[in-house]
Amino acid sequence: MKRTGILNPAICRVIAALGHTDMLTICDAGLPIPLAPERIDLTVVAGLPAFLDVLRAVADEFPTEKLILAHETYQVSPQMWEEIRKVFPGLPVEFHPHPVFKEFVARSKAVIRTGECTSYSNLILVAGVTYG
Repeated sequence: MKRTGILNPAICRVIAALGHTDMLTICDAGLPIPLAPERIDLTVVAGLPAFLDVLRAVADEFPTEKLILAHETYQVSPQMWEEIRKVFPGLPVEFHPHPVFKEFVARSKAVIRTGECTSYSNLILVAGVTYG
């Protein structure tokens, strides 16, 4: 049994199974999730759990090579974009129109849905490489 870090067994399993360049999506409560990726739905009520709380927990355990976001994230929710940048300072970021972003979501290995209700609080983490 884990005593620190992420305790959710589904999230732990997904992170452990991902390989270099695999994608993991963390999304708000409203993003439509396609059938292909595994869905890990954490929503309890509106706002819980918060997107940033889940993102920070995953970031601590997930070797991230780059981020993929919708253009709308920084246009519609600039405060959320600033918080995301604080979690991943200096990491490369790809921006795409929201319909293209949703195509990347469909190619993700898993999607973690939060209870976040801030518009466009959606992010794809691209797995990096770890050695050691």
